[in-house]
Order: sequence, then C-alpha cells, then structure tokens
Amino acid sequence: MHNDSKAVIAVLGGTGKEGGGLALRWAHKGHKVIIGGRLAERAQEVAAAMNETLGSNAVSGAINADAASQADIVVLAVPYAAQQSTVEDVRAGLTGKILIDVTVPLVPPKVSRVQLPDGGSAVAAVQKLLGEGVRVVSAFQNISAHHLTKLDEDIECDVLVCSDDAEAADSVVELAQEIGLRAWNAGPLANSVVAEGLTSVLISLNRRYKVPGSGIRITGV
Repeated sequence: MHNDSKAVIAVLGGTGKEGGGLALRWAHKGHKVIIGGRLAERAQEVAAAMNETLGSNAVSGAINADAASQADIVVLAVPYAAQQSTVEDVRAGLTGKILIDVTVPLVPPKVSRVQLPDGGSAVAAVQKLLGEGVRVVSAFQNISAHHLTKLDEDIECDVLVCSDDAEAADSVVELAQEIGLRAWNAGPLANSVVAEGLTSVLISLNRRYKVPGSGIRITGV
C-alpha cells in the first residue's frame, strides 16, 4: 500500500469510542471507512453521525462480517471479552488482508492493573488462531479515545506497531502517521505485550493525576 492509494478500512467495533475515533480520523483523511458492529442498524446510525460531522459520505455501516469482507484493511477495536468471538465471526473475510488489532486485555473492574492472558499477548493469540493467511498487526492500544475524536488536536502519544510481518507493520505506521500520530515499527508481535500492558499503566496515571488521556513518547530516535 502506497501513500497515494486510499485503502477501504473496516473498523470492527467502530460503534465504540476508540474504534469510532480512529474511523473518524481516517475518513477525514479521505479513506472510505466501514463501521462494523454486531447490529447493522447501530453501525449505520454511527456512520450517519460521522458523515454529518465530516460533511461527507465517506463512512458506511454494516454488520462485522460484511464490513470485514468489503475492506482492504480490517481494524479490530472491540472489548477484550469479544475479541476471539468477533475474529471467528469475520475470519472468512480476512484472508490475504492486514488485521490491525487494537484490543487491550483489560479485566474489569481492575482495569488499572496489568493482567495479560497467561502472561502473554492477546494479539499473538489472534495471529495463532488465524494462521499465516492473515497479517496481524498490533497498534493503537495506548491512544486515548478522548483525543482521537478532536480532529484538530495533535495527540501527544506515540504508537507502537508490532507484527511478525515487517512490511505490514510499515503500512500501519503510514496509516497512523496519516492521522497525525507518531508511530514506530516496534518489532515482532510478541513485543505487543508491552503496548497491551501499558494501557493499564496509563489508566492508572489518568486516575492518579486526574487527566483524561496520558500517553507515551519514544525519545532518542
């Protein structure tokens, strides 16, 4: 994927705050975006509201499986509890595509405590489930939804992008840069545990210091 091409991006869980914020920013930059949801009607409502905000018709809504099959790039932005079941629902539409997993393994009510599944990466489990036919990339776990929806706001948080496919990771770095984020290819999917765990640390900082969206910066590069 080159800079001059505009991919069709499906955001599964785009009816939520994080997925919705990413969807809005990509649509604002000229991508065709499909909001995926468990209910088509809800996804279409959210899409209509985004189009109104943007003054365009770049966003449409569909049930998750349809959204995934119609897109070039699929973004998984559902709650952790729905991660595996959503992937199972849409896997037929993922072959040969990049799947960007934004999922954070938060275990309510203690969301400010790092609780990785079996001490490993939630995203790595998705790659294992899907096999080599899908290029899974981990990204955007540490970006606050609070900042994403403010289109004119610069976001003071870097994005760590991890994948076992370096080319896919670089494509996602480009997609992040396009919506005003600093992003880094941070190595293999196994390294995603750091980004996944960091979210709980940031939630903890937000609470302790009474801020809406703390973030991270990589320095010295």
